[in-house]
Amino acid sequence: MPRQHTAGPAPAAGPRIEDHGQLGDQKGSALVRRDGSVVWLCMPRFDSPAVFASLLGTEEHGFWQIAPACLMDGTAVPGSGRRYVGDSLVLETTWACDTGTAVVRDFMVPGGGSPRLVRIVTGVTGAVAMRSLLRARPDYGRTVPRIAAFDRRHAIDLPQGEDARLWLDADARVRAEGADLVSDFTVTAGETVAFGLSWREGVDSPPPVPVDDALLAFTLDFWEAWAARCTYTGPDREAVVRSLLTLGALIYAPTGAIVAAPTTSLPEEIGGTRNFDYRFGWLRDGAFAAGTLRRYGYLREAVSWAMWAAQAAARAGRLQIMFGVGGETELPERELDWLPGYEGSKPVRIGNAAAGQLQVDVYGDLAMELHELALADGSWARRLGALVVALATELEQVWHRPDSGIWEMRGPEQHFTHSKMMAWATVDRAVRTIEAGHADGPLDRFRALRDKIHAEVYEHGYDSDLGSFTQSYGSRKVDASLLHGLLSGFLPADDKRFIGTVEAVQRELGTDDGFLLRYRTHAGEVGPDGFAGEEGRFLICTGWLSEALAAIGRPDDARTALASLLAVRNGLGLLAEEYDPATGRQLGNFPQAFSHIAHLDATAEITALDACSIPEPAGAES
Repeated sequence: MPRQHTAGPAPAAGPRIEDHGQLGDQKGSALVRRDGSVVWLCMPRFDSPAVFASLLGTEEHGFWQIAPACLMDGTAVPGSGRRYVGDSLVLETTWACDTGTAVVRDFMVPGGGSPRLVRIVTGVTGAVAMRSLLRARPDYGRTVPRIAAFDRRHAIDLPQGEDARLWLDADARVRAEGADLVSDFTVTAGETVAFGLSWREGVDSPPPVPVDDALLAFTLDFWEAWAARCTYTGPDREAVVRSLLTLGALIYAPTGAIVAAPTTSLPEEIGGTRNFDYRFGWLRDGAFAAGTLRRYGYLREAVSWAMWAAQAAARAGRLQIMFGVGGETELPERELDWLPGYEGSKPVRIGNAAAGQLQVDVYGDLAMELHELALADGSWARRLGALVVALATELEQVWHRPDSGIWEMRGPEQHFTHSKMMAWATVDRAVRTIEAGHADGPLDRFRALRDKIHAEVYEHGYDSDLGSFTQSYGSRKVDASLLHGLLSGFLPADDKRFIGTVEAVQRELGTDDGFLLRYRTHAGEVGPDGFAGEEGRFLICTGWLSEALAAIGRPDDARTALASLLAVRNGLGLLAEEYDPATGRQLGNFPQAFSHIAHLDATAEITALDACSIPEPAGAES
């Protein structure tokens, strides 16, 4: 039987969050470190217990490294470089040693069949001695598995209750060293050695023996075809496509759900406690992502997400804010005390207690995107329109209540101004939907409610002395979420209250490094979110600022804000949730859908503004 082990000492500072590359198959995910180590692997689903979890602990919690033997022995450090192959999620690492050069191509295979992580080593010049060291530690690093050999295949038992095995296939000889699987081999120019790690339900029958070259070609074709559907033709298209691919990898294809990020508990402050599990489908995050995908030509994915969201919400019987990727409603939060956390940032959490919160803004996020989808695809208009009306009907019962807000505050519920703005947006989209003939509903009642909410927000959420809306009713603090609320159409962009709020948020929450805080936190104090300590720059807020500046006619400032966001991507074009300018490090779960949405939405707004400002050629007809 698999056995458990205790954690080793907390790790010292090591690889940064942004030192990782993302792999995905639209079902699960992996992160690969610069040294060729897969330090996080969840399959068959994003929220499956990690098989390799050293990202949140030590090497004893599982990893799989393929690299030159000299690097792993510590006797030499070869040069390396990495990139994604074309418009794909095939990660290529090049190793340049004294004896030659080799490349490693890592990828997860999309589509049907057994979930599989493939690693192909190819000699380029000379001869390079390589080593593969696979240390599977299922259940987030807690279990030392039993390993069985079947000819050239090795089966790795998973904990009881999973009724599945991992299977390692390799072109090179593999030996067991305790519960590790090790292979030493040499590649010469033109020679290829491939490894495949597959998840297979059941414990008796292995998956078919993979044909690795064919899987590589299929994976490249899959992502290249996906990227080619992008309709954007403006500046920096390569960066846009990379962000779209990152979003594409966060789709759970079997249901259409979209996860917020593929990781859990990467800290928002090194050594801090703001460590949460993001491997679920938030309706808010999904609505943002679906809107972005729709905007760039991925209508099919946006509609699939909408159908998943509708089915999940119907199963819950109320608008729960988040679900498992299969529509699960129960996401109990617990702490994994055997993991020391990324650079000692504890606790490590799985599940998410925020699933039980009331967050009124989610109604608006969902209604806005469903309304836009109905306009974009008339064949779905009546079905989507009925959902918008249902949202507004449910909202009537809760909009007046205090809630936990967009930031999922774990302190006392409040009347957050952003939440009320999004309540207005819910009813506004229901009114528009009914007026367009896409649904039936109480039009006069919704119009009256829309006016009532708008008047209340202005009365209680606007401070005339500040010339700005405030974070919550009666507060004199501002919050970056106000920008998103205003961008919902709550006010026209030339309204002095819109402009004043943008300027107040930029003044109060802007930083010298060009970013925007979501709200103020202070070291040694419990913040408005109920947690002590500080956090980095929450990157989607800078994206909202860029959009808002474009809306009020300040395109140069909008470009500057967007440039700040793009400047902190890693070399592979990936962004985490936050950025810490003091250390020059990314923070939070990685890669983060919110941050890439910020890039894409701000780019679209600026590009649209530029298109509107292009003068007509001389002599053009009016």
